[in-house]
Amino acid sequence: MQLRTSLSAFALSGAVLLSGCQNMSPDAMLQSGLMAVQAATLTDAQVKSMSDQACAEMDAAAKIADASSPYTKRLEKIAANLGHQINGTPINYKVYLADEANAWAMANGCVRVYSGLMDLMTDNEVEGVLGHEIGHVALGHTKKAMQTAYATAAARNAAAASGNSTVALLSASQLGALGEQLINAQFSQSQENAADNFSFDLLTERNIPRQGLVTAFEKLAKLGGGEGSLFSSHPGAYERAQNMRTRLSQQ
Repeated sequence: MQLRTSLSAFALSGAVLLSGCQNMSPDAMLQSGLMAVQAATLTDAQVKSMSDQACAEMDAAAKIADASSPYTKRLEKIAANLGHQINGTPINYKVYLADEANAWAMANGCVRVYSGLMDLMTDNEVEGVLGHEIGHVALGHTKKAMQTAYATAAARNAAAASGNSTVALLSASQLGALGEQLINAQFSQSQENAADNFSFDLLTERNIPRQGLVTAFEKLAKLGGGEGSLFSSHPGAYERAQNMRTRLSQQ
């Protein structure tokens, strides 16, 4: 599911609340309304807590490479180059054994890379991709994605309370299900560009070659389509590769 902006999610939530209020109990209206308001005011600690749960849910459903796996050993080397902390938040790296060429990060520093992407890319290209995903964390994009997911949950909660049996009420135990929405979040063009530039600067700071950031986008462009920030069409991967080439030429 593609996440929209917090504003559109709140608009949806408000529309459901207004259209369904006659059939909702006062308690249900209060709960959904509070969820919508809270989404915009989630603290860093609250976002971290929800991200912890969402990441744990994703980990439980995935096949994770163990410590002896060549994927894990390779990622440990890459992680050592990139660092294990960003803006004071510890980064936790793991490999999902899955054919998909994907990677993502959450606001709590949970960074996951799929074996399919590692098979496709060199170490330097993986460094560029993970630097990009870490950039979304450092720049607050993943926090906004969590707020949007929470606001969307408020809209669903309101719809369910108004008598829509096809929409389930959100409970605390279901919070981890937001993980799927978060990893499929589509960031804006400006956010994608900012994360690309963050990765470029991070690689520069860590004395890591930047060329992999260019060739990684070129490889992703050839794959085409797909969900998640890696495949965002705002802007296209070829354009993003060219942007990185331009930065390289200016060094």
